[in-house]
Amino acid sequence: MKSLWLTAFIALFLMACQESLEDRCEREAKDYTRKNCPAQFDSNIRLDSLTFERSTHTIHYHYTMTGMADSEAVMDRLDIAAVVKEELKNTTTMKVYKDHQYNFKYTYRSSKDKSRVWGEVLLTANDY
Repeated sequence: MKSLWLTAFIALFLMACQESLEDRCEREAKDYTRKNCPAQFDSNIRLDSLTFERSTHTIHYHYTMTGMADSEAVMDRLDIAAVVKEELKNTTTMKVYKDHQYNFKYTYRSSKDKSRVWGEVLLTANDY
């Protein structure tokens, strides 16, 4: 009988200690930002931070366009939505979040004018 109670207690303890998916996502976003940002992807795109919006289950990538890409002429030619949609469809690192139908948001700002948003894309489960 004691072993049954001990087993039940351990099972309850382990369940209580498990991190929720929201907590995990928030922690991973903060950790990634702290350890890796700013991250220069190429000479024209920099990832400034990664955040998690708990109320909407949205993983939000904040980018800055630099160099030649930080111009209206270049940004008008790019189809940012198509690029990020295709990349999200092909990535496996976000599988657990895609399986739980999280949203993914991408914001691209100008390095010359911080108030200028070149583009903002929100992808939902219907998009990937």
